Amino acid sequence: MGTTGASQRGGTDDAAARAVAGAIDIHVHSDPDNRPRSIDAIDVAKLSRTRGMRAIVLKNHYDPTAALAYVVRKEVPGIEVFGGIDLNLTVGGMNPVAVEHMTEVSGGWGRIVWMSTFDAENQVRYSKENRPSVSVTRNGELLPEVKQVISVIAKHNLVLATGHVSSAEGLMLLREARRQGAQRMVVTHAMNAPILMDVPQMQEAAKLGAFIEFTGGSLAEAGAPARIDRFAAAIRKIGPAFCILSSDLGQKGNALPQDGFCAFIVALRAKGFTQQEIDQMAKQNPARLLGLQ
Repeated sequence: MGTTGASQRGGTDDAAARAVAGAIDIHVHSDPDNRPRSIDAIDVAKLSRTRGMRAIVLKNHYDPTAALAYVVRKEVPGIEVFGGIDLNLTVGGMNPVAVEHMTEVSGGWGRIVWMSTFDAENQVRYSKENRPSVSVTRNGELLPEVKQVISVIAKHNLVLATGHVSSAEGLMLLREARRQGAQRMVVTHAMNAPILMDVPQMQEAAKLGAFIEFTGGSLAEAGAPARIDRFAAAIRKIGPAFCILSSDLGQKGNALPQDGFCAFIVALRAKGFTQQEIDQMAKQNPARLLGLQ
């Protein structure tokens, strides 16, 4: 049923492939989508299963993926597949009804709520675009509808992912989530634009109970080595116990998610992280986030 050839390996060697055995990638992009992707959801699940991965989370900026996860699980048994909802304009922005509906989709595989990404006010401002956006604050306070969304997240024990809001807004979301009793939180690719959290902010987020996500992305980019250096230094200061590794791949022209994830892990091993530390960040912590242990 897949459309993109799940046998692609992208030049990943056997040692790198072993690096993702048992791993969980919470940030996988795939078709169907409204932007070019390198692989579809069924094939990415098949390839992840072939590599021995434990689970993946299908992310789409504009369409909820809980129903997609249900279908993929039926077609590709032997791997855990989850979805979520990204609170961009296509689902009504900060829409607690949309989040509640996701929890009612067959299977209950919708786990992550991203607090707006491409339509986030912070993203639109950073990109210098003149278009509608999704706000989470006004006059330094969280909007009522944001608190309502967090209430639904806490009620159903979902994962709050901060999305592309600003670093300060992300901390406000985490404080409110903790106040409301939410148990599962993650700062979405904290050091990437447009979030750009500094180490003290990430340390504060960790103290609030959130994991800090580090995404490998494309290691073919010119700035990738320096980015890996920054990530490694930050992880050391925060502590692997509070960090999650993921790929944030699936874009057409980039490595397949599994290959990029392998390369990311290998790059961090080269920076001195032990296999135990890698396992904590790529296996145990994401399992805790998703409620798998």
